[in-house]
Amino acid sequence: MTNNEINQRTVQSPANSFPTEGFDDAAEAVTRLSAIYEANTSFLRDAFARYRRNEQFDHRVRACYPFVRVRTEVNTHVDSRRSYGFVAGPGVFETTVTRPDLFGNYYREQLRLLAKNHHVQIEVGVSDQPIPIHFAFAEGIHLEGDLDRERLFLMRDIFDTPDLALLDDRIVNGTYEPLPGEPYPLALFTAARVDFSLHRLKHYTATAPTHVQNYVLYTNYQFYIDEFVKLGRGMMAHTDDAELRAYRSEYTSFVEPGDVITYNENLGEQAQEGTPPPRLPQMPAYHLKRADGSGITMVNIGVGPSNAKTITDHIAVLRPHAWIMLGHCAGLRNTQRLGDYVLAHGYVREDHVLDADLPLWVPIPALAEVQVALERAVAQVTQLDGVELKRVMRTGTVASVDNRNWELRDHREPVQRLSQSRAIALDMESATIAANGFRFRVPYGTLLCVSDKPLHGELKLPGMADQFYRAQVDQHLQIGVKAMELLRENGLHRLHSRKLRSFAEVAFQ
Repeated sequence: MTNNEINQRTVQSPANSFPTEGFDDAAEAVTRLSAIYEANTSFLRDAFARYRRNEQFDHRVRACYPFVRVRTEVNTHVDSRRSYGFVAGPGVFETTVTRPDLFGNYYREQLRLLAKNHHVQIEVGVSDQPIPIHFAFAEGIHLEGDLDRERLFLMRDIFDTPDLALLDDRIVNGTYEPLPGEPYPLALFTAARVDFSLHRLKHYTATAPTHVQNYVLYTNYQFYIDEFVKLGRGMMAHTDDAELRAYRSEYTSFVEPGDVITYNENLGEQAQEGTPPPRLPQMPAYHLKRADGSGITMVNIGVGPSNAKTITDHIAVLRPHAWIMLGHCAGLRNTQRLGDYVLAHGYVREDHVLDADLPLWVPIPALAEVQVALERAVAQVTQLDGVELKRVMRTGTVASVDNRNWELRDHREPVQRLSQSRAIALDMESATIAANGFRFRVPYGTLLCVSDKPLHGELKLPGMADQFYRAQVDQHLQIGVKAMELLRENGLHRLHSRKLRSFAEVAFQ
């Protein structure tokens, strides 16, 4: 059978013929989405199992993503304080969806708000967007050891594979324009774009995306991860102290790379499962989990804006409630001391990795809700306030660069530029984390710790920084964790504000 002969005939999943139905209830709509998704991915997995057994196919195999759609005919008045849950005006709005097992609660809430605000039915059906065979397997299909080169090559003629035309970020970047007759987007990401990131997250972090929590800390040093692991394992340990036991019991488990899970002994769990990987991944992730998903994830992104963009590009599809950069920086003012904190309220973006997606003329504002939480956390952990708090923390502009050896440039150039910008600190990741938060509508913040002062002769060299690290990392991490807990306590209605929404914004948060 030739490739052309195979391509002339396509066998569709029986679920592809499911009729489109309207629902008044969001939960019922999600149940229908789940049924379509499970039927179509099961169809693909069964076909691939036969392909692995070297069964010959004389046809292509295809199954498509489910979609959700709403139609509005008039401008609907909604609460102007809301930042999401409504469409911009009359029209047809639609998105493909994936992994209802992971996003079920999210879909139910978004659709509930749409039905409430617009008094319209939620239409659910099967789209014409094929599910790539790789994405039909939540944990990946691991082809390398099962198929020879010929079968790998032929796979593209039997199954749909990822199509870059469906994976771009035009909706996020505000450059997507539907063709005449096409619906407007309902969400920031298509189903294929979400699946792409879910698989990449597993690759980069060595943990399943199901473990990622709604509050995410990023760091650029392993020292912070070591302290977070110590904290997470400690939270799982039994204690007889009633107050401490109540606090620890808010968290159900701690997950490390390899999906190694330590359960909370204070909740009666004592088993541990999972196997550590033979080597750490590029950006290992650790998860202090709560039953409702509102725990804390921490990722060691390493050094550089490229890593910062990569990981935030993918975590964004999980729609976290906030992310914060918690790392080290160069202090640029002579009055700063090693160990002082820097709360960023603006950024000089010389990281360059987002220039094509978010023009430099776009301001990246400080978000009051996050700023207040970080300042309160510093005050609570250090037990300082007022003038004394200002001795250890300064608010100002952070410059992020893509040149780790920026100090080796002609001394006059960086000094002049940094002085003109009023920057008080310099690093390589913070502006990227904040700018991608702005781009993906994820509340963001930055709290850095001064680890060197190169403009004033205090360089980050072996031996000079060791004492600083030992003294400050634990406190800095405590501040980051406390800030996330404060944001959680404040409620989502305050955190997801209108500041990050564009003119004709999508309805989904």
